[in-house]
Amino acid sequence: MIKKLIPLFLSAVVLISACQSNSKSKTNSDSLEVQGVDEPVAQDGITEENVPQQKGKIASAAEILARPQVPVLCYHQIRNWIASDGKVGRDYIVPTAEFKSQMKMLADSGYNTVLPDQLYNYLAYGAKLPKKPIMLTFDDTKLDQWTVAMPELKKYGFKGVFFIMTVSLGRPNYLSREQVKKMSDAGHVIGSHTYDHQNVKKYQGEDWVTQIEKPTKTLQEVTGKDIKYFAYPFGLWNKEAIPELKKRGFSSAYILAEKRDENDPLFTIRRIIASGYWNTKTLHNSIVKSF
Repeated sequence: MIKKLIPLFLSAVVLISACQSNSKSKTNSDSLEVQGVDEPVAQDGITEENVPQQKGKIASAAEILARPQVPVLCYHQIRNWIASDGKVGRDYIVPTAEFKSQMKMLADSGYNTVLPDQLYNYLAYGAKLPKKPIMLTFDDTKLDQWTVAMPELKKYGFKGVFFIMTVSLGRPNYLSREQVKKMSDAGHVIGSHTYDHQNVKKYQGEDWVTQIEKPTKTLQEVTGKDIKYFAYPFGLWNKEAIPELKKRGFSSAYILAEKRDENDPLFTIRRIIASGYWNTKTLHNSIVKSF
């Protein structure tokens, strides 16, 4: 009799476990969260900051485009305006106090920063993300990203992505190689932003070596890690650039606030510029409305 009951008991256990699993997989679909989101789980030393890039069959472009977008912010300079800053330039310069207020708002609002491997795994494979994920990116290698941004990120346990122009390394008011190395060692991600910020749409022949291959090698030497992510200068890209990036080992690339490519959405991930003219409330509203 006991032998006959064992299979029935095991079947019930399996059924209950499956129901619990299905219940846990349901997520809130409000405007600030994305499907496939769950609490991060630390396992075997893997945390939300160092989840490795998954492998296997990548989702189709249509499947990737159908996934809710994760907010990605793009910062440039973080300093107070000066008289010589022009009207256009101030759009790219977030005053120090405002940046600090924005980071506090994100933390108080329950946002969790994610890094490119996590976003890649989510888009390509449907992997889970923390609740209310957001990515913080920083372009152009400015020194204030070290002196102002890094302490604020550390204060709230945030991680960022720093897209580096290698021509600037070590120049006055720009990041040094040692600082970039320390950023990488602290769990932030270093990506490529070309050699000297030339428009990708104009590249021909050796431009791909000068602007992509050599800077990538430099950043690999500085960090001791693979450089897998790229941000287009000015957010400008074309379809011809995507296969060039792929064959040079990049996993994905970031544009600005325009339409993603219908065939290669991983190489046209959207970001919005955090404008120097926005206050903290405006930034929050832009995050909600833009993604």
